[in-house]
Amino acid sequence: MTIKVGDKLPQATFRVMTADGPAPKTTDDLFKGRKVVFFAVPGAFTPTCHKNHLPGYLTKASEIKAKGVDAILVTSTNDVFVLDAWAKATGASGVIEFLSDGNADFAKEIGLSMDGSGFGMGTRSRRYSMLVEDGEVKTLNVEEAAGKADLSGAETMLGQL
Repeated sequence: MTIKVGDKLPQATFRVMTADGPAPKTTDDLFKGRKVVFFAVPGAFTPTCHKNHLPGYLTKASEIKAKGVDAILVTSTNDVFVLDAWAKATGASGVIEFLSDGNADFAKEIGLSMDGSGFGMGTRSRRYSMLVEDGEVKTLNVEEAAGKADLSGAETMLGQL
């Protein structure tokens, strides 16, 4: 079953990079008592993710946060080391928090995983964005095509805040 507006995010554990190396962060750590813009990409450094989706959120980060948003989070099914390299390569470290869902457990749990094995990519997350307040989904924007970042892009999210 796919998550929908009004649902609470399920309990899950992501991996994040810290000064001491990879560390776990739970959905409670990330969302409890906070207003969060959360978006997902199929893969770090992939064309749409790297050239369109993430840059839009990076460019609009201050405008988004000015609307009372506590944090902007991105998740991908890449491992924490790839996401750390992507954060550094894009200049997004410290602006957007990168969450590894390396086994796609979270993507599967919320019904937003996809089979990318035809492209040699295995199980991936679909591209989406959501506004989450205290763990509850307030808006949800899911792309139909993996190569598009219109519905789930920063401009759309900014308009929903």
